[in-house]
Amino acid sequence: MSGITLSGLFIYPIKSLGGLALREAALTPRGLRHDRRWLLVDDDARFLTQREHPEMALLSLEAAYNGFVVRHRQRPELLPLYVPFEATPDKTLFVRIWDDLVFAWRGAPQADAWFSEALGRACRLVYMSDMARREVEPEKNPPGTLVSFADSYPYLLTSEESLARLNDKLTEPVPMDRFRPNLVVRGAAPDAEMSWHRLRVGGHEFRSVDGCGRCVVTTIDQTTALKNPLREPLRTLATYRQRGSSIKFGQNVTGPVDGHLRLGDAVEIRD
Repeated sequence: MSGITLSGLFIYPIKSLGGLALREAALTPRGLRHDRRWLLVDDDARFLTQREHPEMALLSLEAAYNGFVVRHRQRPELLPLYVPFEATPDKTLFVRIWDDLVFAWRGAPQADAWFSEALGRACRLVYMSDMARREVEPEKNPPGTLVSFADSYPYLLTSEESLARLNDKLTEPVPMDRFRPNLVVRGAAPDAEMSWHRLRVGGHEFRSVDGCGRCVVTTIDQTTALKNPLREPLRTLATYRQRGSSIKFGQNVTGPVDGHLRLGDAVEIRD
């Protein structure tokens, strides 16, 4: 027994907005169920993220029946917005995320209006249909490996010990939400996950493909949307997690197309 367990499960129903902590989650071909199936796009149907719009961090999510509620942390006059986990098939369009052109369903017009007011710019809410096929880096993965509107992979895995190691080096510690993981584990050596290749979580086989290159989002306080003026924690991470031109923290992971995970599940390192 490795003594490593699953200590955190998170989904981010709308890409680049706040997350939801879960006690258990269903596995799907695109990652955890409901993770990053919604996306905000601009008038050119190009995706929006905190990289260019840090104010998106001010939009927090709360679980609700068959969906979630979005609130603005600093504008209580904006009434909370309810969004279902899945869109109703209606109007469609193609949206651009990185270099991928993805078929999507339109969200409700009232949601477009709410987010446009909340972010101070025209935007639209769209949903990834099950008919959409966005494949993960084909040069590194078997054909047909799918991903939602996440940046690149269906799962991002981090460990509590790796965050503790980083925080020991920082003047002001940062919480795990800076790294937006789906799976968090406990009981491993710091940064041990960076060398894992195959692992079993709750009896399900996962494959760790590559370290996750970190960006400016890690420098944004997720409660205030303010960027750290010293570019922390990126600057400190670069002193020991620089790999080529990229700063790595956490692992990009693929997994099974179905099943369930629960907090406390055993994690077995296979390779």
